[in-house]
Amino acid sequence: MTTVHEPTTPTTAAGLSVWPASTTEPVRGDLAVGGVPLAEIAERFGTPVYVLDESEVRGRCRTYRDAFPDAEVLYAAKAFLCRAMVHWTAEEGLGLDVCSAGELELAVTSGFPPDRIVLHGNAKSPHDLDTALRLGVGRIVIDSPSEIARLAAAVGPDGRQKVMVRVVPGISAGGHKNIRTGTDDQKFGLSIADGYAQHAIARILDQPQLELTGLHCHLGSQITSVKPYLAAVRRMVGLMTRLHEQHGLVLPELDLGGGHGIAYRPGEQALDVMALARKVRTELADACATAGLPVPRLIIEPGRAIVGPAGIALYRVLTVKHTGDHVFVAVDGGMSDNPRPALYGAGYAPRLIGRRSTVDRARVTVVGRHCEAGDVLATDAELPADVRSGDLLAVPVAGAYHLSMASGYNLVGRPPVAAVRDGFARLLVRRESLTDIRNRDVGL
Repeated sequence: MTTVHEPTTPTTAAGLSVWPASTTEPVRGDLAVGGVPLAEIAERFGTPVYVLDESEVRGRCRTYRDAFPDAEVLYAAKAFLCRAMVHWTAEEGLGLDVCSAGELELAVTSGFPPDRIVLHGNAKSPHDLDTALRLGVGRIVIDSPSEIARLAAAVGPDGRQKVMVRVVPGISAGGHKNIRTGTDDQKFGLSIADGYAQHAIARILDQPQLELTGLHCHLGSQITSVKPYLAAVRRMVGLMTRLHEQHGLVLPELDLGGGHGIAYRPGEQALDVMALARKVRTELADACATAGLPVPRLIIEPGRAIVGPAGIALYRVLTVKHTGDHVFVAVDGGMSDNPRPALYGAGYAPRLIGRRSTVDRARVTVVGRHCEAGDVLATDAELPADVRSGDLLAVPVAGAYHLSMASGYNLVGRPPVAAVRDGFARLLVRRESLTDIRNRDVGL
């Protein structure tokens, strides 16, 4: 065990830098979010449980609206979606970016205006497209040549559907190779370099049922620098210039996607949203002026940056095991409710809550309960050296790509989601029970 010889001190601002703004320490050794003690939430709803700070979500929506007042801001639903998130984003003036009929149906049946929804996906099923047309989705982003004829046929001779084309600009950006989507060597979009994007656009223009409104690109995820977005603007405007020269086409929209990076641990870098807005706006205006084109309306798609920092995962310690110089702290969740460490090597900073410890901290590995050696939630985590069974651990920045990517591994059931605001906690998504799991199993 590696002991970190730092005295236990009251929570500092730096220690809370990646927590929701409402986080306080009302009692030494415990934290409250949205005015509700986290230990109280664990007691009420059990563990594992996700806690979502409604005010933090809404505040981050407003930050984007303020930064991009003339742009269309779409919340990327794949990060996390439930009916409450649908209502919060709608009330804060955001649109939605969805990737399946399931996300689309949940949004529309929860009251979200379908014309403010954009449908993505590299392999849209017939059901996805039929649902989008039936519900009247605002735009469909074409990702492959085969979608053009399929969509035109589904629309029918008397119909009309607004579409965009996802373009691969050939830019490498993102926190891990598995989440870089702006390069030519992955499954998304149509490349500028090999001419597939231009060919697809020409085919769309021959389909009277399809109205091409703009170009779309997405560079990747966990991008913390503005520079890749500026490079994307230049390349996308370059393509728009060629389309104008070849077809006389003036596109009114340009979607730069999302992927805005956030800090998961104190000291990590996050993308400066205000700087992004200012510099992208300037770059877009300059590039269009040089090309002699009108400035298209900008669209952006933040997901993680809105909901990620608003979420906290709470776990109960089941066992502490000393193996040589290593200490493994096993909790009652794991890769079934957070696969990101296994998929991307993501790092987190768990914290002991619910009791005060006066001992020095030690570096430990927080692991899950699943039958995989890769079921690790946090490596080199600094926790009090007396961490023991029954303790509560809180993991900040757990709002995005946790529950939305959760699995049924070992049939442990997916955790519930509770929302907090103004001193009250309420259940948004209930815990998946053994009955739920059993009822899906209809064969003998």
